[in-house]
Amino acid sequence: MKLSDLFYLNRHDRRILLVLLSVAAGCFLVICLLGEDREASVESGFTRYSRNTRSSRNPSYYAQPVKRLERFAFDPNTADSTQLLRLGLQPWQVKNIYKYRAAGGIYRKKEDFARLYGLTVKQYRELEPYIHISADYLPAATLIKEEQREEQQVEQRVEHQRDTLRFPVKIAEGEHIDLNAADTSLYKKVPGIGSYYSRKIAEYGRRLGGYVSTNQLDEIENFPSEAKKYFSVNASNVHQLNVNRLSLNELKRHPYINYYQAKAIIDYRRQHGPLHSLSDLRFLPEFPEEAIRRLEPYVCF
Repeated sequence: MKLSDLFYLNRHDRRILLVLLSVAAGCFLVICLLGEDREASVESGFTRYSRNTRSSRNPSYYAQPVKRLERFAFDPNTADSTQLLRLGLQPWQVKNIYKYRAAGGIYRKKEDFARLYGLTVKQYRELEPYIHISADYLPAATLIKEEQREEQQVEQRVEHQRDTLRFPVKIAEGEHIDLNAADTSLYKKVPGIGSYYSRKIAEYGRRLGGYVSTNQLDEIENFPSEAKKYFSVNASNVHQLNVNRLSLNELKRHPYINYYQAKAIIDYRRQHGPLHSLSDLRFLPEFPEEAIRRLEPYVCF
């Protein structure tokens, strides 16, 4: 069909042809517009993706204020949440402290606070010098012990004053009293020694079987060490224990033999026969070198 033939179409056919051409042009125009919108949306999406990618790779940070820890004296039994948080504890740790106290828990010593869940060794060592447990939270038994100690000190002072009046003459510096040969009346002549310590010296000497050194006086509770220089020791008549014959109860009466050591001696005798020297006990965990050295003057075989 030639272009010139279009002029020879009838009127009805020309209308149909024009409608078809109009529809085709309209479709073409719509397709072009939709294509441009899609390209624009894809481009904008890619731009947003690129921007987000760059921001995720290079995030912008802002400077957060660093919380400054404080150090001050505190009692974990009474400290409130504000004080505990200022010390650097976490909110959940403070909550656990409150729960512990609400359940009747008491921090009686510094080491009790170390049991706080989540508390590190470094944190505890930093806080330990600032932990001060009030005396109100200590066991009541400590109060009784303190009263007994004060009564004992008062009694010792009274006895010392009484003995000073009764025995005004004390030995001079350079003079000595034999621990194993003297009695309580002679002990009282030593400066600083009254009835109380004279009885303690005599009683401990009987339990030992005799003194072998003046340093053994330090084993008496609160013994005045300045009085040691007035004593001397003659250890020739020290009573010795026959460890191959004595029973468990008889062995553990000695100050240098406890129950486990006495039992170890009995078990050794039952398994290996009689002991020949303390060297037989050196491999037993109950007898370290120091225990054997202290016991050596007091045993025989």
